[in-house]
Amino acid sequence: MSNTFKALGIPEDLIRGLEELGIVTPTQVQASVIPFLLKDGGDLVAQAQTGTGKTAAFGLPLLTKMDTKTREIQGLVIAPTRELAKQIGKQLFRFTKHTEKIFIEVLTGGDNIDRQEEALRRPTHIVVGTPGRLIDLIKRRALSLDCVKHLVLDEADEMLSMGFKKELMEVLDRTPQRVSTWLFSATFPEAINALIKGCMAPNPHTIQIDQGHVVNRDIDHRFILCKPEGKLPFITEFLTAQKEGRGLIFCRTKADAIKLGKELTDQGMPVEVLQGDLMQKERDKVMRAFKKSRVQFVVATDVAARGIDVADLAFVIHHQLPDQLEYYTHRSGRTARAGKKGMSLALVHPKEKWKLPQLEKALRVSFKEYRP
Repeated sequence: MSNTFKALGIPEDLIRGLEELGIVTPTQVQASVIPFLLKDGGDLVAQAQTGTGKTAAFGLPLLTKMDTKTREIQGLVIAPTRELAKQIGKQLFRFTKHTEKIFIEVLTGGDNIDRQEEALRRPTHIVVGTPGRLIDLIKRRALSLDCVKHLVLDEADEMLSMGFKKELMEVLDRTPQRVSTWLFSATFPEAINALIKGCMAPNPHTIQIDQGHVVNRDIDHRFILCKPEGKLPFITEFLTAQKEGRGLIFCRTKADAIKLGKELTDQGMPVEVLQGDLMQKERDKVMRAFKKSRVQFVVATDVAARGIDVADLAFVIHHQLPDQLEYYTHRSGRTARAGKKGMSLALVHPKEKWKLPQLEKALRVSFKEYRP
């Protein structure tokens, strides 16, 4: 595996931007994906979880393929949530600090659509958007995808599980000049395979990232055996001891997240709740408060936490172990980012302790019992 971006073929002007962001050594997904996308650039299917460096894996090759002499949209990235789309757009912009000017627009629901229309009248090379808002702008005739050559579907499984299949297919139909489709997904249910058959050439290049390389090695994995009635007292005591440390507490369901958030608030904890029933305006309010450290802790469901990228989170707590392996990876990946250390702490019912060796084997991590 190549251990520098130069060896992968990334141009020097992009490498300068990466170095200023502290990104020096490619992750496995980057080392696996980038050479193919730079040299071949055809259809790609990649299995990789959040937190593995996917944005740079598809973003850097996408940026190299932009013709800055034209004002047309040549690249399109579709993401399931507003938070993830904004995160991708911000990262692409950061990568281009030392390149010729590449214009990037983020188009998501919850933002003023009239302002988005106005922005699209300016030169735009790459659009990052959510399916619903892209369709809205197409129907208004404010967005044309006629010149799009490269299309990225990020977290495709999540988009389908959120019910965006119809919108995705409509957007795909609006890209007649598309020469490549790059699909990234954590899981591959039958619906994803059907989507691949429907929008890609037969036998696309496929890359599967070894689960053992998915989890960030700077994460300290801990567990504590805890029955349901002991969870609230433990979490309250843990959060009280954190001083300035910030973190996320993950729950399986919206009801669990709402209940735990209320209980912690009643205990005087500086906490907010992020769950799927919140209106976009309410979600934005929670995220702004969290990013600006006005709120120290957030209780979240897995779907609501897609795309969260908050710097310097000291820990994540698993109120319950998730049902799916990739959700553990996604949750844990919210901490220990950008070279920092972090802890992933699972509250495990004694009857569920048997799940820990399975996680250790699948992810090649080691769980140690948490000692206050």
